[in-house]
Amino acid sequence: MNEHDYMLAWGAYLVAGFGLLLVCFLATGWMWRWLRESLRIIALVLLFTPTPVDPANNLYAPAIAITAMDILFKIGNNAWRAVSDMALIMVLAFIVYLVFAGIRWSIERARKKSQRQAEAADEPTLRQLMQPSLMPDVDTRTDEGGERRMRIEPRL
Repeated sequence: MNEHDYMLAWGAYLVAGFGLLLVCFLATGWMWRWLRESLRIIALVLLFTPTPVDPANNLYAPAIAITAMDILFKIGNNAWRAVSDMALIMVLAFIVYLVFAGIRWSIERARKKSQRQAEAADEPTLRQLMQPSLMPDVDTRTDEGGERRMRIEPRL
């Protein structure tokens, strides 16, 4: 196998891997976010983790393919190296995911808190309800007797 064939094989594998990753994204779209993202990370690591086949020539192959070939056909002894490479990449990927999830969680929490504060600022307080003069923007109408009454619409 020359260099051109090697690059062509990796190109075909990457196209097929991205196709499988797209299928994984579509298949996990209906799940809870924490489960969906974890399964997507696992699929990403399984599909795209390379492992050295020939360190002297700097040749790599997909770790899942090396593991499958070694287990099914008992060709060589590279299965444990491929599994350890996948495990290492998996741990690193989940550490990065946890960091990003923590950042996202804190941002979402702060945004929800500010939304709650904005909604609470829009609602009138009990003092404003009891003293109509403190609420200039409330719809005030007079009834048949000429008495002024406040009209408060319920929120749905």
